[in-house]
Amino acid sequence: MISTAYLRVFVTGDATNVASHDEAFDDERVVRSDGRFLWDESLREDSFVTDWNGVIYLCPRNARLRMVEGVLAFSGTYPKIPLVSEDERESFKKELAGLRSTDRKSHILASSWHVPLRWFGAFSPSEREIYERRDGLGIRYRTDLGEAVDRIGWAVRVLDGAGFPAPVVEQVRDLERWLAEFPAGSMLELDYATVADHFADADLTFDESAEDVRQSLEALESGDGDASRTAYARVSGRWAGRQALTFAN
Repeated sequence: MISTAYLRVFVTGDATNVASHDEAFDDERVVRSDGRFLWDESLREDSFVTDWNGVIYLCPRNARLRMVEGVLAFSGTYPKIPLVSEDERESFKKELAGLRSTDRKSHILASSWHVPLRWFGAFSPSEREIYERRDGLGIRYRTDLGEAVDRIGWAVRVLDGAGFPAPVVEQVRDLERWLAEFPAGSMLELDYATVADHFADADLTFDESAEDVRQSLEALESGDGDASRTAYARVSGRWAGRQALTFAN
């Protein structure tokens, strides 16, 4: 099974009439579609529900919406790979338009095998939590959405001011735009989830990826290129092996 990390936006709401996601249904998560696609989660219409700082937050999974978005994004990025025919692509586009017409939007970004380094820029190192998962220790970060937007905006300015290539800056700017779509008072969570399975518990305990990313950006902002590269080398080295699997599978 593909290991996956998640960036989730939780909004405040009444959980009384909301179907809460139950890990028991994770055993049903493999859903095949015409023999070519392998969905790695259940298509149940439910939400993650959590209590953070005494407030109930909901994160709708909108699984089918995210799956259709993923197919279209992949086929658009790699048009020479015949994942879907042009007729099927048009069908997916119509389905996506119908799903979005109900005001649905993706509350979750997923990353196979690794955590994208730009995600760490949304969090303070002090927001890191070690928690118990079914299969061992896990790491998550949680923060106020407004704080996350401000931090990512700062990262964009630092990278842009340092003359980084436009595609690099644009990836971070895309994250800022996605976060800005959600209402004030929401909560942002980065969860290593099953990616944590590939690290020893001791390595997870001492994982300070958000700290390294922040130190790299702060040094870059102050003009200390050596310190910025040193901090970046620490975090990129930690994730290089995991990220390589993205291109090997």
